Amino acid sequence: MIKEERRRKKRRKIGLYILLILILLIAAGVFIVMNVFTVENVVVEGNELYSSTQIENMVLNDEYSWNSLYVDLKYRFVDIGEVPFVDTMEVSLDNPHTVHIKVYEKGMLGYLYINSIGQNAYFDKDGFVVETSTEVIDGVPKITGISCEEVVLYEKLQLENSDILRDLLNLTQTLKKYNLLPDEIQYDSNMEPVLYYGTIQVKIGSEDNLSQKVVRLSIILPQLDGLSGTLHLETWTPETTDIIWDRAEEQPDTEEETTEETTEAPSADTPSEEQPAQDVPAENTPAEEQQPAENAPAEDMPPVEQ
Repeated sequence: MIKEERRRKKRRKIGLYILLILILLIAAGVFIVMNVFTVENVVVEGNELYSSTQIENMVLNDEYSWNSLYVDLKYRFVDIGEVPFVDTMEVSLDNPHTVHIKVYEKGMLGYLYINSIGQNAYFDKDGFVVETSTEVIDGVPKITGISCEEVVLYEKLQLENSDILRDLLNLTQTLKKYNLLPDEIQYDSNMEPVLYYGTIQVKIGSEDNLSQKVVRLSIILPQLDGLSGTLHLETWTPETTDIIWDRAEEQPDTEEETTEETTEAPSADTPSEEQPAQDVPAENTPAEEQQPAENAPAEDMPPVEQ
C-alpha cells in the first residue's frame, strides 16, 4: 500500500515535470514567433504594372501580417485572390525578417476595344485573351482597323480572318523582341499595319522581310526623336533598299535623299547589332542628284550615322 502510494507520487512528479517543460517550450516558441518572426523588409520582384507598395499592401492585408511566419503559412494554404493583369504571386521568407513576393504578370502584347462589352481585350503571344478591362495599360499597343465582335476570357481571339491574327501575333512578337512596341498598330484598308510612335508613323507593308524591316526601324527610330512624319518601310527589300522619310508639313522644309547602298542581303534573323553600317540610310546626298524615278526616296530624312 505504501509502495503504491509512493509510485503514484512519483508519477505525479514526473507528469508535473513534463507539463512544466511543455509550458516552457510553448512559452519559448511564442516568444520566438512574437519577437523573431517580424516583418521588417518586403522584397518584390517581377512587377511592372503595379508598384512594390501596391503589391505589399495586397499581400500584407490583415492585422496579423506583421508576423512573417504567419504570412508564410497563410499563403501556403490561401490564394491571394484575383489581381487584374497578374497571373499569380509567390510568397516566401528570405529570413525571419524578410518577406519575398514574386509577381508573375500576364504577358500582354496588345489589346482591342470590344464594343459588345465596352472593354479592352488584352491578348498574349498566342492570341489568347488574358484580361478584359476598361483600363489602358502603358506600354501595351492598341490595335485598330480590325474588329472582333466578342471575346471569351482565356480563349483565342476570334477574328474574321485567321491569317490577320497570325500576322498580328508575328508582328507584335517581333516588335517586342526589339523593344519597339508602339503606342498603336493600325491596319489600313489593305490590312497592312501602320505603327504609331507619338508623332511618327511607320508603314511596314506586308509581312515579307519583316525581321529585317524591324531591324532597320530599331536603328532609324531613335534618330527621328522630336520629329513628325511618316517612315516608309513598305517597299524595302534586300534588292530595293531605299527607306523614305516624309516629314510632316509643320516641320521646316529641307530636301535630302536617303538611300541605302545595296549590299549582300542580310539574313532575316540577323540581330540589329550585326547589321552592316551601309544598311542605314546614307546622309547628305545633294538634292540636285535626286532622280525623278518612281522609287526615288522622299525628302527630309534626317542624317543617319554610318
